[in-house]
Amino acid sequence: MYNPIDATLRWISQRYGINDFMLRYAICLLGSFPFNAILKRLPDRRIKLKCCYITGVSMLYLLGVLNLYKGFQTLFISTMFTYVITRFYRSSFMPHLNFIFLMGHLAFNHLHAQFINPSKSDAVDITGSQMVLVMKLTAFAWSYYDGSCEKDKDSLTAYQKSRAIEKHPSLLEFLAYAYFYPSLLTGPSFDFADFDSWLNCEMFHDLPEKRKPRRRLHPGQRRQIPKNGRLALWKVIQGLGWMYLSAVAPKYISVDYMLDFEKFNQRSFFYRINYMYFLGMTFRFKYYAAWTIAEASCILCGLGYNGYDPKTQTIKWNRVQNIDIYSVEMAQSTRELLEAWNMNTNKWLKNYVYLRVAKKGKKPGFRSTLFTFLTSAFWHGTRPGYYLTFATGALYQTCGKIYRRNFRPMFMAEDGVTPLPYKWIYDAICFYVIKVAFGFMVQPFIILDLKKSLQAWSSVYFYIHIGIAITFFLFKGPYAKQVIKFCKSKQPKERSIIKQKKLEQEIATSSASLGGILSEKLAYEKKHPKEVEMNLGIPAIDSYEMSDAKEAWEEFRNDYNNWREKNGLEIEEENLAIAFNKFKEELRSASADSTTEVKRRMSFSDYLSKPAPESKDHS
Repeated sequence: MYNPIDATLRWISQRYGINDFMLRYAICLLGSFPFNAILKRLPDRRIKLKCCYITGVSMLYLLGVLNLYKGFQTLFISTMFTYVITRFYRSSFMPHLNFIFLMGHLAFNHLHAQFINPSKSDAVDITGSQMVLVMKLTAFAWSYYDGSCEKDKDSLTAYQKSRAIEKHPSLLEFLAYAYFYPSLLTGPSFDFADFDSWLNCEMFHDLPEKRKPRRRLHPGQRRQIPKNGRLALWKVIQGLGWMYLSAVAPKYISVDYMLDFEKFNQRSFFYRINYMYFLGMTFRFKYYAAWTIAEASCILCGLGYNGYDPKTQTIKWNRVQNIDIYSVEMAQSTRELLEAWNMNTNKWLKNYVYLRVAKKGKKPGFRSTLFTFLTSAFWHGTRPGYYLTFATGALYQTCGKIYRRNFRPMFMAEDGVTPLPYKWIYDAICFYVIKVAFGFMVQPFIILDLKKSLQAWSSVYFYIHIGIAITFFLFKGPYAKQVIKFCKSKQPKERSIIKQKKLEQEIATSSASLGGILSEKLAYEKKHPKEVEMNLGIPAIDSYEMSDAKEAWEEFRNDYNNWREKNGLEIEEENLAIAFNKFKEELRSASADSTTEVKRRMSFSDYLSKPAPESKDHS
């Protein structure tokens, strides 16, 4: 099928020597701003008009600029599956089935792109857009389940309650949410509750009237979306700067030079480890560019609005922020860096994977950690480099906790808060170590190939892995108690605590009344709940013992056996049959009289003519 837009872009790319991939993505990213100027000026109450406009621009991107007809089919399959299953399938298994299908569909496309149709560096790949879509659709399914199933509402967290969807949206609104053009290609991902609040302009209820601009054609009326052109422009300038650096940097630092081992190994070890850091930094430039420009587009159309502060009379625009560049580049700890990177993916993994896998009434444990780790790995792709980076990242999390727990207190006063005069030495060391360590870790993420990734690590003698092994030997090995005791002896706060504990123990043994209270206090302090730090699905590998894994496996088996004994499979088959029949009935009623408005079933309860038997009600 002839595509005049595609033909024109091909001619421009060949005529002026512009990278075809960069040209098309730049048009889609920067083209969003003139489209947003129109979108924010559409009448606030014309919901259908705004949804048609959003969907139409996305189709222009996918079918016109990117020429991705098969890519559109991929996104459409995932979108319609979620829409149909959430509307018609009444079961607590619904969000799980939706998640399995979407992740399986994404994994299939990752494998297809890797083995069957490997894409070139200048080719447009739909899997990036599909990754963003998977986050949005899985979050939607859980949010709709939370809002539609009354039995489980008491067990929801505050975040889950704020994102719950009580009524199913129309198909047009759902397509506008799924294909929201400012975030279609690169993200950010966001919840439907935020999109719906923006679409209906409820998001701006706390904004004073004087901050809302007057309409030019109707001066007596005001637009709900406040002015934000300057902030959006500043974000765009930053994004263009990062885009320029990402295009120029490979001329001076590249993967090809690092993989030329004869030349690279002639350099000093110090040069090689720092080269890896700068290579990782230049690799991040394209993400900075894409995410910053996409955030600017969301800000311009109003979706980035995050409340008005009456004290300072300022507006916050960080609702969909996906990257904190300063925190990434200036981080002094593993946790700080990972929290600032791909922030919306962190939220998705925490709220829609980690907390959802946990059994109701129990804190997330080994099962949640494992599923989150696997989900993050499969979500990123199937190439070996991702898994090498993620596995090393898990080791980093553990080492980071060890270092912060044992070394940082040496540079803090007895209160544990006030830094000592020489703490700057610790900060400088952490700053540099984080840089070279992450430069080492991300090389497989850049290279992707297993053999080449290992060769790159071997060029610096796997020095980070050796450091990790030494750390584990010292702090987890046979001499761990002695090493930790030595570190604590150098910590002002710990020395103060030891003195206090000795005093409390003396009082507990000598005083009858006060001693009883202190004895209970000492016994209570021995019980510390486990806290798992995890970002991008990367857990600290020492968060749980093998006994936790065995316990989680036994619990999973028991849950499965109980579900099977209660005829769980037969019940789900019947629920699916009911959903399919309801779907067919609605199609027949719609085709029978297209002029009559068909009632939209907006919640699970509408599908039942009478209460369902208790054994078949899993919601």
